[in-house]
Amino acid sequence: MSPLSLENNDFQPAPKLSLKDINENVVDAKFAIRGSISIKAEDLQVQLNKNPHCLPFDEITVANIGNPQELNQKPLTFARQVVSILQYPELLNNRDVLTKEKIFNSDSFDRAERLLRDIGGSVGAYSASQGVYGIRKTAAEYITKRDGGEPSYPEDIFLTTGATSAASYLLSVLCRGPQTGVLIPIPQYPLYTATLALNKSTMIPYYLDEESAWSTNTTEIEKLVLDSIKKGIKPSVIVVINPGNPTGAVLSELAIAKIFQIAAKYGIVVLADEVYQENIFDGVQFHSTKKVLRGLQKQYPGKFDNIQLASMHSTSKGVFGECGQRGGYMELVGFTDEVRQLLLKLACLAVCSVVTGQAMVDLMLLPPKKGDASYELDKKERQEIFDAMYERARKLYAMFDKLDGIECQKPQGAMYLYPSLILSKKAIAKAESLNLTPDEFYCHELLDATGICTVPGSGFGQKKGTYHLRTTFLAPGIEWINKWEKFHKHFYEKYQD
Repeated sequence: MSPLSLENNDFQPAPKLSLKDINENVVDAKFAIRGSISIKAEDLQVQLNKNPHCLPFDEITVANIGNPQELNQKPLTFARQVVSILQYPELLNNRDVLTKEKIFNSDSFDRAERLLRDIGGSVGAYSASQGVYGIRKTAAEYITKRDGGEPSYPEDIFLTTGATSAASYLLSVLCRGPQTGVLIPIPQYPLYTATLALNKSTMIPYYLDEESAWSTNTTEIEKLVLDSIKKGIKPSVIVVINPGNPTGAVLSELAIAKIFQIAAKYGIVVLADEVYQENIFDGVQFHSTKKVLRGLQKQYPGKFDNIQLASMHSTSKGVFGECGQRGGYMELVGFTDEVRQLLLKLACLAVCSVVTGQAMVDLMLLPPKKGDASYELDKKERQEIFDAMYERARKLYAMFDKLDGIECQKPQGAMYLYPSLILSKKAIAKAESLNLTPDEFYCHELLDATGICTVPGSGFGQKKGTYHLRTTFLAPGIEWINKWEKFHKHFYEKYQD
């Protein structure tokens, strides 16, 4: 390339952007799950890649995020077969050969053909912004069946890029700045506090009761509502995470009903994060917010008719575990047409959610039925994933339960345990000397000694003077659990007062 001749070239270059030039709401937003400890774990992994024997461990155990397939959870065969055909419909021309050779099952082709008709021929084309109607119909039929016949309608379903975008849409519409208050359970999934920071709205934390299996206290919630109103803050939304993240707790039907009572009394929108509804252990029962609401509306005519409920589900969790496919949905109940149109406007700005992710929603909610070629294998795979997850949860809980200096509620659902750390004054002082929170210090020490990456409770919120961490129980095997036990005993002895 020949030199360019520019005139008027006598100037000093302007400086690059600094944080003072950036949207302060983005600067203030935090997401601890991929925070400093996760970044450190990535750096350690780079070191291991270069020299496998340079650290006291030979691998990083990723226990900081619910990402099942990163930890070798096998994708469901039926779902992946169907998506393969959707991505390359030419396979339909070889249906007989592929079926005969048992490379694909015949019902995988049947489902792919139906989905291609619903989608309009190609997953490479945009869909309607609200999502493919046929897949929204599948979601509505699933919800109706789940809730014992309480009807759901495709018009109320929005297909989204995971539950994350659903929450973002809703809070973007409902938050009007600092005068908007959003009730957030503490501990909570940090998506919500980060989204509030981006929308410059006010968090109203309501604390879950650890001693009562992380239950809600609606007397305290109502007091928070009244106190906020006195301060000029309108409590507009209450977030309900059920099963809980990070706690793994499952709310009772009565607990949900009491939340609706407050919502009805003060005109508060209920945002129900129900992405772990299939992860339920030990005979505990999941009650959907939608079903509880319909029951209240029948039992108390007129009292709950103005409730506005948005409930979310995702392909990322449960036994499906397709985090990278980014599929999800939200169902809207009781919202006015004007608000629905605003939510649709946001969906239109994003054009549409990932179409293969939308297809995954269909495959998650409508598995092969008895008599289909894929039924037995799909049922077996789902059960094996669930059983393995529960077994690891049981073993990790049993380890925590027997150790000094750590207390943990028995897991009821989701993918996590949220143990309480009983830390000594010596450990707390050491953390403070390093400018770390005490639970962050513990997590750093755990990572450095074992390669196990977790998230400190300070990233989720916790009562003052208490310390926790969140860990998944997705990592295969029990060797990492044994390493953790050995580490904790050493840590407890080292920092004993």
